[in-house]
Amino acid sequence: MKKYELTDEIITVEGRTLHQIRALLNFEDVMSGELGGFIENEKNLSQEGNCWIYPAARVFDNARVSGDSEVFGNAKVSGHATISDSAKVGGNAELFGYARIFGNAKVSDNTKISSNAGISDEACVYENAEVSGNVRVFENSKIYGNAKVGGNVAISGNAEVFGDIELSGNNKISGNSRIC
Repeated sequence: MKKYELTDEIITVEGRTLHQIRALLNFEDVMSGELGGFIENEKNLSQEGNCWIYPAARVFDNARVSGDSEVFGNAKVSGHATISDSAKVGGNAELFGYARIFGNAKVSDNTKISSNAGISDEACVYENAEVSGNVRVFENSKIYGNAKVGGNVAISGNAEVFGDIELSGNNKISGNSRIC
């Protein structure tokens, strides 16, 4: 049984036609008949689980939202980006390329996540942070402020990267490290 349908309400984003979604069932905090965000086609949002795209959020191209994940605010998800498990993406966040957000990860504010970056577990990326390349951010790590992280960086444990930091290369940051 389908949990949502595409409506006739459309917008154009980056030359693509997106349709607003409407819930057909009650689940989590979504009520049947409630309008959601905008998707290009049904491949963008799973009909299974409690995943949802809230009004104003947009998901298109080959991007995919599944599991119990949420996309809200003015978030824009495109390319081959995936959001799964119980991940939350909101604010003015932009995900593109092959970015992956999963586990209980949270991405918000004005962040940009791209390339092959992976954000998972309880990790948070927010404010004006940018994450790209093959970066892995996991466990309880945080990236925020104006931090830019790229390359093959792995951030884990309770590590924090914040401020006006630019971090790239083949770095591993773990434990209770703070880079500011």
